[in-house]
Amino acid sequence: QVELVESGGGLVQAGGSLRLSCTFSGRTFSNYPMGWFRQAPGKEREFVAAISWSGGSTYYADSVKGRFTISRDNAKNTVLLQMNSLKPGETAGYYCAATRSVTTNRGGYDYWGQGTRVTVSS
Repeated sequence: QVELVESGGGLVQAGGSLRLSCTFSGRTFSNYPMGWFRQAPGKEREFVAAISWSGGSTYYADSVKGRFTISRDNAKNTVLLQMNSLKPGETAGYYCAATRSVTTNRGGYDYWGQGTRVTVSS
């Protein structure tokens, strides 16, 4: 069974940066495209970024393009989300997820982590 564990969340001022990390275990990591999603209180979980199994293709929500970067290290079973120029409205729980076919649709993901909290203060 796949297990995903996120880390790196915390409190940051608007305009600041955070780097989230997600560690994958239980299966062969390089077989799985990965995604990051976020969920603010009272809102639906929304797509943030995704990356192909090789790392050669990446996808971003329009709202984060140019500020967030997703990457992966298949030797370390890790996917990262570098977040720059954070905005107060981006306060949310951030979740990594694994899928067998890369997609921006949260319904297409088979495995989810427990999330890490990001709070952006104004």
